[in-house]
Amino acid sequence: MEKQKQNIVNPSTLSLMAEMILDEAIRKYRIENLYKHIDEALEAGDKSRFKTLTSELKEVLGTKAVK
Repeated sequence: MEKQKQNIVNPSTLSLMAEMILDEAIRKYRIENLYKHIDEALEAGDKSRFKTLTSELKEVLGTKAVK
């Protein structure tokens, strides 16, 4: 009977994967939070805050279109 290879993942690979997952989770949280605050600025009629927040949202989204 042949020995089966164990699927061992390099610890640095696991660390990189964990960092990527965390970065994406933080990014999604920031986007959701920005949308919430943008809505609040709209409801309050705060044009200055709206512009600031939408600029930040565009920056976070990068080249992606604002939904």
